[in-house]
Amino acid sequence: MKLLLLASGSGSLAQAVIDAGFEVSAVVSDNPNAGVLKRATAAGVESKVIAFSNPREKWNAALIDYVSSKDPDLVVSVGFMRILSADFLDKFKVINSHPALLPKFPGAHAVRDAIDAGVSETGCTVHWVDEGVDTGEIIAQTKVEIEAGDDEATLHERIKIVERNLIVKTLGELEDRL
Repeated sequence: MKLLLLASGSGSLAQAVIDAGFEVSAVVSDNPNAGVLKRATAAGVESKVIAFSNPREKWNAALIDYVSSKDPDLVVSVGFMRILSADFLDKFKVINSHPALLPKFPGAHAVRDAIDAGVSETGCTVHWVDEGVDTGEIIAQTKVEIEAGDDEATLHERIKIVERNLIVKTLGELEDRL
């Protein structure tokens, strides 16, 4: 199964996928300063920056063109902070890793939202990407207890540990089905 990874940040989830030995054809980021680009280069994986630009349609087309050139079996969003267009989703199978137990706390501030809501647990979810924001069919989830004294940073770090394991496990299971 050939994967293409989309990431905007430091790349710890992308690193977990690369380290697990999956075939990764490329890492794409919308952020030219993303740490994930250095991680990809260090691992010998092609990296590409497609910086977000307006009009959005031009950016969407550039993303679709590049991803098409890599012909992935699955696109994996691992900390990619952009909404993918309907055209992109029509063309590619896409999963996303999200740091909350969906359907609770969708969006970019899931960890903060869980703390602010005063819930006792949160976690991470791997789901199929659809046109909504974190609304696609859930594939797998793992719970993480919110501990006394947790702030957004400490909770997010504990979620990331579980999230790395969950994305690798889920990809292994999907490899047999795709």
